[in-house]
Amino acid sequence: MRDGQPKTIYLKDYRVPAYLIEQVSLCFELDEEETLVRSRLTIKRNPASHEKNAPLVLHGHQSVELQRLCINGQTVPQREYKRSDETLTLASVPDQFTLETLTRIQPQLNTALEGLYKSDGVFCTQCEAEGFRRITFYPDRPDVMSLFETTIIADPKRYPVTLSNGNLVEEGTTDDGRRMVKWQDPHPKPAYLFALVAGDLSRIDDSFTTMSGREVKLEIYSEPKDHDKLGYAMESLKRAMRWDEEVYGCEYDLDSYMIVAVDFFNMGAMENKGLNVFNTSCLLASPKTATDSAFQRVEAVVAHEYFHNWSGNRVTCRDWFQLSLKEGFTVFRDSEFSADMNSRTVKRIEDVSLLRTAQFAEDAGPMAHPVRPESFIEISNFYTLTVYEKGAEVVRMIHTLLGAETFRKGSDLYFARHDGEAVTTDDFVKAMEDASGRDLSQFKRWYSQAGTPRIEVTSSWDAEKRRYTLNFTQSCPATPGQAEKLPFHIPVRFGLVDARGAEIERGMIELKEAQQSLSFDGLTSEPVPSLLRGFSAPVKLSYDYSDAQLLHLVRHDTDGFNRWDAAQRYLVNLMQAAIAEYPTHAVSAPDQLIASWRELMADTSLDTAMLAKLFTLPTEAYLSELADVIEVEAIHGVRKALRQQLAVALESEWLDTYNRLQVEGEYQPSAEQIADR
Repeated sequence: MRDGQPKTIYLKDYRVPAYLIEQVSLCFELDEEETLVRSRLTIKRNPASHEKNAPLVLHGHQSVELQRLCINGQTVPQREYKRSDETLTLASVPDQFTLETLTRIQPQLNTALEGLYKSDGVFCTQCEAEGFRRITFYPDRPDVMSLFETTIIADPKRYPVTLSNGNLVEEGTTDDGRRMVKWQDPHPKPAYLFALVAGDLSRIDDSFTTMSGREVKLEIYSEPKDHDKLGYAMESLKRAMRWDEEVYGCEYDLDSYMIVAVDFFNMGAMENKGLNVFNTSCLLASPKTATDSAFQRVEAVVAHEYFHNWSGNRVTCRDWFQLSLKEGFTVFRDSEFSADMNSRTVKRIEDVSLLRTAQFAEDAGPMAHPVRPESFIEISNFYTLTVYEKGAEVVRMIHTLLGAETFRKGSDLYFARHDGEAVTTDDFVKAMEDASGRDLSQFKRWYSQAGTPRIEVTSSWDAEKRRYTLNFTQSCPATPGQAEKLPFHIPVRFGLVDARGAEIERGMIELKEAQQSLSFDGLTSEPVPSLLRGFSAPVKLSYDYSDAQLLHLVRHDTDGFNRWDAAQRYLVNLMQAAIAEYPTHAVSAPDQLIASWRELMADTSLDTAMLAKLFTLPTEAYLSELADVIEVEAIHGVRKALRQQLAVALESEWLDTYNRLQVEGEYQPSAEQIADR
C-alpha cells in the first residue's frame, strides 16, 4: 500500500538538505535475473541546515530490496530504521559517518523505464527527475551533489561494453571470470545525472583538441545494426564543442565524451555527465533515409545535450522548480548554435512558430503556469513548452537587453561563481545584474507570472511638426491562480522604413509601464514601423497594418524574421477574406503580391532559406486555428487556388530559380545545400 494520497510540493517550503553526501561509491553486479548494488556513502550533517537533530531520510522505491544496512561498518538493526514505499529513515545518526547498503533490483522487470532497466539485452539508466531512487537508497534531490565512483561487474560475452560517468580508471577480471571496470567522475553531480550502460554495442571513435590543448576521446555507441548512421552525430558533436569554446569559453572537462543511442530509451536524450543516452530517433542519420530536417535535428539535439555539460551539469538547479534554469538556458544556447550553423532567420521562424502555435496555447489553457512554477504534485508534468521554450525566450530577452558582450560577461560570472553548485533562476539573473550593473528585478516577473503578454501599438503622424509617435500598451490575461498581473519588463526591437524602402531608424524600447510612448522628430514623411524585430519578446503584438504597409515590409524590411512575418500576415488577411466569400467569389492573387514576389526572386543577395519560408503559404492547420468556425472545404479550396495562381503567374521565375539553385555533387546536409534545396 502507498503511504497516502499524492502530496503537493511548494517552492515556498524549500529547505536545504539536512545532510550532505561527500563521496559515493557504487558497485553493480549485473546478472540476468537480478542486479546487486553495493553503495557506500560518506555523509555529514549540513552546517547550513537549521534542523540540528534531523533524521536521515533517503529515497528508495518500493521495488528496491534492502539486504544489508551498515553505519561505520556496523550492521543497523531493523528496529533502528523505518522503511516505507518511498523512503528509508534513520532517526539517529552521527554527525559524520559512512553508510553502506546492499540492495537487490530486477532491471529486466522495470517497465517504468526509470532508474536501471533492461531492454533488448542492454542495461540502461534514466534518472532524471527521480529515477535514481529505483536503484539504491539516496537523497534523490538535485541540490545534493557528490563525487561518484562506479564499479560495474558483468559477463564480458553478454556485456562487452560497460560504461558510466567520468573517466575510466581501472579494468580487470574477477576470480569467476567476469569483467570489472571502474569509473570516477571528478566533478560533483546530483543523482539525476548518474548513468550506466552495459551491452553488446558498436562504436565509432574520434577525438577533439580543446582550447587548452587537451585531447578528448569521443565515442558514440549504438546497436550494431545502426553503426553506419553515427557519422553525422560525431561531426555535430565536434562543431558543438568548438562553438561552446568560442562563444561561451566553456571547455570540456573529462578525458572522454560518450554518447549511446538505443531504440528503447524513453526520452529524446539525456545529458548525463560524460555519458549521454539518446533515443535513436535523435541521433541516427543517413543520406539514404534522412531528410534535411532530420540531419538538423540530430545536430541540434547533440549540441543541446553537450551544452548541458556547463548549463545543467557543472551548474545545476537547486530544486525542480528551477528546471528552466538548466533547460531554458540550454535551449537558448542550442538555438543560437543552430542559427550560426544554418540560416539564422529560418531558425528564428521555426522557433517562433512553435512558440505561437503550441506554447501560447499552453499559456492560454487551464494548465498555464509560470516558467518557474510555485507548486507541483508530479514534477514530470512540468517538462513543458513553457519551461523549455518560453524559458529560452526569457534568457534571450536578457541577451537582447544586455547585448552579446555583456551577456557573455554575465554567463562567465555565473559559471565561475556557481561551478559545482545547485542554484536558482534568481542566482542566474543576479550574475547578469552584477556583470551589467543593471537592475533586473522587474524583469524577474517573467519567471513568476504566467500567461502571454499582449502589446497594443498605435501610431500618429504630425506632418506639421514632422513627428512620428508610437504608443504602446501592455497587458496580460488572467491565468489560473493569477487574476492580476503586474507590468512586465519587455524589450521591443523596432525599425522605421520610409516610403523609398530605406531604414531611417532602428532601436529598442524597454516597456516597463502599462503605457509608454516613443516619438521621432525631423522625419520627411510617415514611415512604416517594423515592430518586435527578431521576435524580441514572447508576446502577442497587434498593430493595424494596411496590406500596402505589409507588402512594403516584405520588400524592404532589413529584419528577416519581420519580413517573413509581414508576408504571413498579408497572406492570412488575403486568404481569410477569400474564405469568408467562398465559393461565391474566387480568390485572386493581387498584382502587387505577384510583383513583390517577382522582385524578391530576382534579388540573389537574399537568404534563399528565408525566401523558401517566405514563399510558403500559411498552412491549412494554421488558418483553422485562426478561425472561429473551421470551414474545411473553403480553407482547402482557397489555399489550393492561390497556390495555383502564384505558380502560373510566376512560372518563368520559379523555373529560373529552380535551375539556378540546382545542387551539384553528392548530398551534403550543409547549410548552403539545404537552403538551395
